[in-house]
Amino acid sequence: KVYSQNGLQFPSLSDLLQPSPVDVDPSLIERKALIAAAAAQILAMVHPPVETFLEMSSGMYGTATSAFVVNTNIPDILKEAGPAGLHIKDIAAKSSVDASYIARVLRFLATRHIFKATSPDVFANNRLSSILTKTKSLEEIRADPIARFDGHHLPRGSHYCNGDEGLPSSVFLSSFMQDSGQNVAPFNIAFKTEAKLWDWCEEPGNEWRARRFSVAISGSADRQYAKADLINGRCFGCVSQDYLIVDVGGSMGSMTHLLYQEMPHYRYVVQDLAKPIDGGKQVSTSTTNQVTPDALASGRVELQVHDFFNPQTTKGAGLYLLRSVIHDWPDQDAKIILKHLRDAADPSSKLIIFDLLAVHTCEASSATSASGNKLPYPLLPCLGIAGAGFISGLDIKMLNFFNGKERTERDFRELGEATGWKLLSVISGVTLASFLYTTM
Repeated sequence: KVYSQNGLQFPSLSDLLQPSPVDVDPSLIERKALIAAAAAQILAMVHPPVETFLEMSSGMYGTATSAFVVNTNIPDILKEAGPAGLHIKDIAAKSSVDASYIARVLRFLATRHIFKATSPDVFANNRLSSILTKTKSLEEIRADPIARFDGHHLPRGSHYCNGDEGLPSSVFLSSFMQDSGQNVAPFNIAFKTEAKLWDWCEEPGNEWRARRFSVAISGSADRQYAKADLINGRCFGCVSQDYLIVDVGGSMGSMTHLLYQEMPHYRYVVQDLAKPIDGGKQVSTSTTNQVTPDALASGRVELQVHDFFNPQTTKGAGLYLLRSVIHDWPDQDAKIILKHLRDAADPSSKLIIFDLLAVHTCEASSATSASGNKLPYPLLPCLGIAGAGFISGLDIKMLNFFNGKERTERDFRELGEATGWKLLSVISGVTLASFLYTTM
């Protein structure tokens, strides 16, 4: 009904992905989630248990084959071929890969509704596989392979990292959890490095990984950093124009730019390490920046080099912000970050953490949907993969890469109590939740 009212048809799996404003209609999102949750639960009920488990435990082949088609540019080859598709021999000629390998991989993926077979051994893109296409032409990709992911702004673009870094790291996930020893995370075991993923990507030989990692982070912005969440989650109240907001670990200042756009009368400090701060200065002074070109020139926004594992240098701010920072770190490190902020805070200072909220699969017997309606029995209170699928998967991903974690409300409360912060309220947003703390 929502699509027809807007003169649109409901998307077909056979069609290419065509994002529409209708896709983010709140009522439509909820209805889709209910259908997906019910379909997944029915499948789990009627599919033979052994086959269900075998499919789940073979998930690494989905990751590996997806990485293969991305690395060999097969979705891009099929994009140029058009809706009629291309024979595996022609795909092989353009990708320099044996046709039999391509056939087996594409059959595997098409069986799971990624790509479609238009005739035997002829494949074309569909709604799901078109997610994997890049914004550049094949000619541009081949001319500059390191930059092949540039300009790709797909939400959750980090699927590009899952095959090359995530899969090899996951091999060590079980042994790491049983005995972490001196290892930082499974990623560090797999790649024999003590560096964090983002630092490792900057090392010589990893230039293409660094470019792709940047795309993955920026491509997730639409989901993780919704403007409504930042504004609705604030606790500014009636304060003076000298009210100081410190964006801790704020990278190049994208969140502060959003806040400044809405509330230019406050003062802001963006803190991060030297490289992102330098990048933020270039963006903020660029004539092509359409967000807040006057931010630095106004003097109300300052970009400051600071490591949040060192004592906080900006004392007594009205509000300290942490957006998608804490989930990168295990509890012992998260406590150091929060304790430094508490030591710098005044009695009136507040802290807001913007992060994802992990939920239990048995949250409550009277579970409700986002609109407040009671969920149909016997759906899981978290709506299964349609509700908590992304965050539960991201939780394991954070463990795999960083030994980080997505946290429940209790986890956030206990972090605060251990570092002198009292959790006052939790507001669930479109994407991120906001956790408001006051000093204890």
